[in-house]
Amino acid sequence: MKFLKRFVWVPVLLVLASCSTNLESYKAQQPHLKLEEFFNGELEAYGIVQDYSDEVVQRFSADIVGSWEGNEGVLDETFYYADGSTQKRVWQLTKTGPDRYEGRASDVEGVAEGEVAGNVLNWTYVLTIELDGEPFSVKLDDWLYLVDEDNMINRTTMYKYGLPVGEITLYIGKK
Repeated sequence: MKFLKRFVWVPVLLVLASCSTNLESYKAQQPHLKLEEFFNGELEAYGIVQDYSDEVVQRFSADIVGSWEGNEGVLDETFYYADGSTQKRVWQLTKTGPDRYEGRASDVEGVAEGEVAGNVLNWTYVLTIELDGEPFSVKLDDWLYLVDEDNMINRTTMYKYGLPVGEITLYIGKK
């Protein structure tokens, strides 16, 4: 019986692996995303947070101000949540190659790493959030899709112990 259970999981795992998104498949998509151009100036964002069951557990808006000097950038983000709370995050960004970026923020463990292909950035990092008054670290697999020069859609999957525990979806636009 154990063999049968394992045998049933093999095709499921193969299907899941074949469905994973490949950054290179976006390489030819236009317009080409350059963080130092899109995240320069004033932006606004609107989004939702969903838990593991897809229930919307938080709605928010954000004001973002980006500035760049050479290969160094700052993203100053202020989040306004539907429950009345606010949160501030300041990213220190570095362009490390033609399509590679690193980021640091006070609630990010270590260094966030990102790579652009065409109109898409895939950004991965570990974020410490507060859950029931306690710090809780989750790994984020962040996908930013440039729609046009002024608009972007961001989809993020949050993981804990390798399992998906929630999603964030937001729109980011230039003011």
